Amino acid sequence: MTLDFRRADFAEDFLFGVSTSAYQIEGHAYGGAGSTHWDSFAATPGNVANAEDGARACDHYHLWESDLDLIAAGNFDVYRFSASWARVLPEGRGTPNPEGLDFYDRLIDGMLDRGIKPALTLYHWELPSALADLGGWRNPDIAKWFSDYAEVLMARVGDRVWSTATINEFWCVSWLSHFLGHHAPGLRDIRAASRAIHHVLLAHGTATQALRAAGFGNLGAVFNLEHSTPADATPAAQDAAARYDAIYNEAFLGPVFHQSYPERLLDGIASHLPDGWQDDMSTIATPVDWCGINYYTRKLIAPAPGPYPSLREVEGPLPKTNMGWEIYPEGLGQFLRRVADRFTGDLPLYVTENGMAAPDTLAGGTVADEDRIAYFNAHLAEVRAAARDGVPVKGYFAWSLLDNYEWAFGYDKRFGMVHVDFDSLERRPKASYHGFQSALRRAP
Repeated sequence: MTLDFRRADFAEDFLFGVSTSAYQIEGHAYGGAGSTHWDSFAATPGNVANAEDGARACDHYHLWESDLDLIAAGNFDVYRFSASWARVLPEGRGTPNPEGLDFYDRLIDGMLDRGIKPALTLYHWELPSALADLGGWRNPDIAKWFSDYAEVLMARVGDRVWSTATINEFWCVSWLSHFLGHHAPGLRDIRAASRAIHHVLLAHGTATQALRAAGFGNLGAVFNLEHSTPADATPAAQDAAARYDAIYNEAFLGPVFHQSYPERLLDGIASHLPDGWQDDMSTIATPVDWCGINYYTRKLIAPAPGPYPSLREVEGPLPKTNMGWEIYPEGLGQFLRRVADRFTGDLPLYVTENGMAAPDTLAGGTVADEDRIAYFNAHLAEVRAAARDGVPVKGYFAWSLLDNYEWAFGYDKRFGMVHVDFDSLERRPKASYHGFQSALRRAP
């Protein structure tokens, strides 16, 4: 099986890239990085498969040159990567870590040397432990802490990055981590989740204002969106699915683009939001230059007894990835249209993450990941169709370049287009990598 598209199927300025994140690949034990709340979360029994952490990960910290060579050889235009707050500022504030800043300096220069556009994400979930000790995302001061970190890092590298995103996946930083408890800091507390929702949005707006004032451009944010489908045709299921959509999707798009939380969200969190939260909405809605969409799956939602949000997920009938996530490519096309119609208008949209975990059996030195190729084909077809309909989608970045540390799943789930042997650290491109390499090859 091959990828069934070519560059010529998209606009001339359409960009193709790959995405990773710092803690998942770098090796957090190296280069003077400070402790993060993911280190302590992983050190707590039962939180992470096999109690694995990101101390070594893929050792991208030392192997970055060969990893960038893979991106360039794959004919990708953009590398969407993240910086670790705790690598730049080990205590979250105060004195920067020279080794950390030097690393990102080298990494970005290496991209430019290879003709790769650097797409920086400032925060992909590794909060410095010293700030977690002060309440982390529950503390309103974190908006200023984050903005200060953004300014420190951008003062060093901002002259060379192509784009900058503030926060990756607001829902994961707040709800998944503070209400469902599946990610660090592992809380199950609606008051903590409500405050984390508001403060992560405020941090985004505060940092965007600061970077704009410092003269930086091409600033955006990345939203993970998940299609919400009623489990049946009853009004109760439809209402539950709408409530899930409000929490997962509209909770973050609404404030950033319309200065408002959805009513179905406020029904559950209004009494837990910080005093005077309404006064922050204009900062949260500071204009951005582009919007990133991460999309993987849909959920079937049914009503459930008990307190807010009074819903539950139901297993769906569609084929599933190795994460147990349904494969529903139509959802990506629907979100591209919906976001453009209701929130962003003519603002450029980028699919900043899309991909799947698969069993990925290594045979003969490679992986014939035809299931992943089929996944990419189906989702890229939705992107093409949306673009033909006039949606201003300007790029598609696959998740992920490398098999890596998949958070609470440890090293058990493989999303990469390049197989990583986590003992030897050897990289082996899979069939999906070669598919992109061929599809993206430019005519001589």
